[in-house]
Amino acid sequence: MFLDEITEMPADLQTKLLRVLETGTVMRIGGENPIQVNVRLVAATNRSPQDAVRDGKLREDLFYRLNVFPIMLPPLRDRGRDVDLLAEHFLEKLNQAEGTAKTLSIDAREALRRHSWPGNVRELKNAIQRAFIMSESAVGSELLGVDTLAPSSSSSARNAGGLSSISVGLPLDEVERIMIQATLEQCGGDKRRTADVLGISLKTLYNRLNLYANRTVTSPPE
Repeated sequence: MFLDEITEMPADLQTKLLRVLETGTVMRIGGENPIQVNVRLVAATNRSPQDAVRDGKLREDLFYRLNVFPIMLPPLRDRGRDVDLLAEHFLEKLNQAEGTAKTLSIDAREALRRHSWPGNVRELKNAIQRAFIMSESAVGSELLGVDTLAPSSSSSARNAGGLSSISVGLPLDEVERIMIQATLEQCGGDKRRTADVLGISLKTLYNRLNLYANRTVTSPPE
C-alpha cells in the first residue's frame, strides 16, 4: 500500500494508522470483529519528515514506525540525465495515446537540462504535455514554458563573486573547489553537465564534492 504525502495526513488518521501498524488489524465501519491484514506499507513525502515531526505535522511514533528503510530521492536538478529519460518517457506515452510520433528537438533537450525544475517530476511532466499539445511534430524549446535562457544575472553575479575570491597565493586545491562549485551553480546543479563542462568524469566530480563537504574551507591568505 502506497501512502503519498504522509505528512499531510490528519492527526486523527495518523493515530488510526499507527494502531493498524501496531496490531496488524483493521476494523470495518460498522463491524464488530477485527480483520487481520498483511501489507507492505510505503509512505512518501515532499518535505523532511524530521521537520514535519518538529512542526507537529507528523506523529513522532508514527515516523519511527514508518522509517524502517528510508530512501532519499534527490531533486530532479541533481539527477543528471534523468531529465532526458523522463521527458522521453512522458512524450512516448503521449504519442502512444494519440497515435503520433512527435519528438524532442535538440534545443528542447538543452532547455530541459538547463532548467532547475523546482517542481521536480510533476513540473517536467506538465511541461512535456503542454508542449506536446502545442507542437505539430518536433517539440521546440519555445513550447516548454520553462526558462530556456542562460542562467539569470543574479546567478551570474553570484558566480562572479565566487570567482572573485580567487587571489594570488590561494592553494590550487582551493582554486579548484571554487571553480567546480561556480560551474555547478552555472549549470543549475546538473552534475553531469558540470562534469562535461569541466572536462572531468562524473565520478571525479562526485569525489571532489564529497571531499569539499567533509573538510573545512581554507581561507585566502591575508
